[in-house]
Amino acid sequence: FRSHNLLLQLKLVEAIKEAGNGKRFLPSEFGMDPARMGHALEPGRVSFDEKMVVRKAIEEAQIPHTYVSAGCFAAYFAPNLAQMGTLLPPKESVALYGDGNVKAAFVDEEDVATYVVKTIDDPRAWNKTIYIRPPENVLSQNELVEMWEKLSGKGLMKHPISARDFLALMKERDYAEQVGIGHFYHIFYEGCLTNFEVGVDEEASKL
Repeated sequence: FRSHNLLLQLKLVEAIKEAGNGKRFLPSEFGMDPARMGHALEPGRVSFDEKMVVRKAIEEAQIPHTYVSAGCFAAYFAPNLAQMGTLLPPKESVALYGDGNVKAAFVDEEDVATYVVKTIDDPRAWNKTIYIRPPENVLSQNELVEMWEKLSGKGLMKHPISARDFLALMKERDYAEQVGIGHFYHIFYEGCLTNFEVGVDEEASKL
C-alpha cells in the first residue's frame, strides 16, 4: 500500500509548470474520490490526504486536469465476492458486510482505461471529477453473491459482520491490512462510492 508513491506526482506538476504547454493532467487517483474522504479512518486516510496534496498543487499551478473516480476495480472485488485476502470466489461461505445491501460500483479495468482515454479529447471533462459509475455496474454485495450463486449453481452460507466487529479486526493486523480494512469499511458499510448523486455531465457512461 505504501508503494504508491503518490507524492512523486508533484515532480510531474513541476515539470508541467516548467514546460508551460501541458494540455491536461490526469493524476493517479481512481478508486474513491479523495475530496469526499475527509472523514476517512486512519491509517488508510493517508492515501486520500496525499491525493489532495497533489490536487492542490495542480490547481494552484492552474494546470488543466481531470480527476477520475473509478470505484472498485472488478478484478480485485468481483471474483472474490468482495472477500478480503483472496482473489478467488469462496466455496462454502461468504462474509457479508453489515446486511450486504450497501451499493458499490464495480468496473472492469479495461473499461476504466477506455473511459479515461475518452476524457482526453472531451472538453466536458476539463477541470472536474469524472465518476465511472454505469448504472448496471452499481451492485450490492448481496447482488454480487446472488449472481455468483446462479452462475455456479451452488448456494453459499452467509455470515454477516457488524461494522463494530469489522473495525475490531484492525487491532492485531499489520499496516497494509489496516489500510485495507478502513477502505473496505468506507465502501461496504458507508457506501462512499454511491451515497451521493452524480450529474449527467459527471458520469462517464452518460458522457
